[in-house]
Amino acid sequence: MLGLPRGGVPVAFEVARALGAPLDVLVVRKLGAPMNPELAVGAIATGGVRVLDWDSMAYLGLDEAAIEPIAIRERHELERRERLYRAGREPLDLHGKAAVLVDDGIATGSTMRAAVLATRAAGADRVIVAAPTASHEAWTMLRRTADAVEVLAVPEPYIAVGAWYVEFPQLEDDEVIELLAKKTSE
Repeated sequence: MLGLPRGGVPVAFEVARALGAPLDVLVVRKLGAPMNPELAVGAIATGGVRVLDWDSMAYLGLDEAAIEPIAIRERHELERRERLYRAGREPLDLHGKAAVLVDDGIATGSTMRAAVLATRAAGADRVIVAAPTASHEAWTMLRRTADAVEVLAVPEPYIAVGAWYVEFPQLEDDEVIELLAKKTSE
């Protein structure tokens, strides 16, 4: 079970607990558009994975050079979080295993697509995507990328992940670290 921080870790924690599965974190970072950082035009993941949404970039008039400063900044943040969340622990060995990637929701699918590619590069035999909610576009795209996609609701129109929750507080790094440590000690 691999949770995408921050919001995917509490969801993955509960799923891992219910299934008696090991839990780890897979750090991914959205590459937000320069004029709207919440709009993903790509993503990066552990292991040097980088995906770009060429259609969104073309629509916004962006080229790869416009994204490069954002990618550099997000790579630094990815590395910081990787060190912080792992606290010296090695990642789970995924070779020959099925990996379930969990997030709290999937809006554009860029970060989850990067996570799928990173998980495959880490040697997983099978990659399953799981989330409570996703946009139809992301769900469709991920079905071509992952071996399976399990999403409870694919509402339309898809406004944002937080729109489908009664409460959607922003998690802090400490909460992610606490859940990872708690699951490791079980």
